[in-house]
Amino acid sequence: MLRSASLAIGLFLLWLALSGFYDVPLLVGLGIASSLLVVFIAHRMDLADHEGHPIHLGSGAVTFWPWLAWEIIKANIDVARIILSPKMPISPVIFKVRASQLTEVGQVTYANSITLTPGTVTVDVEGEEFTVHAITREAAAELKNGRMDRRTCRMEGTESIKAEVGA
Repeated sequence: MLRSASLAIGLFLLWLALSGFYDVPLLVGLGIASSLLVVFIAHRMDLADHEGHPIHLGSGAVTFWPWLAWEIIKANIDVARIILSPKMPISPVIFKVRASQLTEVGQVTYANSITLTPGTVTVDVEGEEFTVHAITREAAAELKNGRMDRRTCRMEGTESIKAEVGA
């Protein structure tokens, strides 16, 4: 029920922001009705589940997304430096990293975070192992150190669970 309510509120706020109609009661009422209808249809289609609308990641995402944005900025600067260098100091490498996330949403977030960071691309996913292409050995080493993996685990809330299990 909480998931459906948060989806309805989120959809209505999006409708309100995009429509710009704040003072016409009929249009605001239709916006509320359309948001509720979409939530009803999504619920009937079983789309408003923990993966389709992951509100449980909300608190972890508050710190994860700014951190990821900073990592993307740093990687953009590194790639720009490589491109602008006359020697073009690239050393492409393909390697495998293990995903420690316990949920599919966490693994998808980790794989997409790798791909969003310039200079690295998740090429293949086989269970808990990702094949990654990096433009330099330094970018590969940065990913292999496991910091992005740990931050993604912390975002999904599985870091403490893994410590208890001893994984």
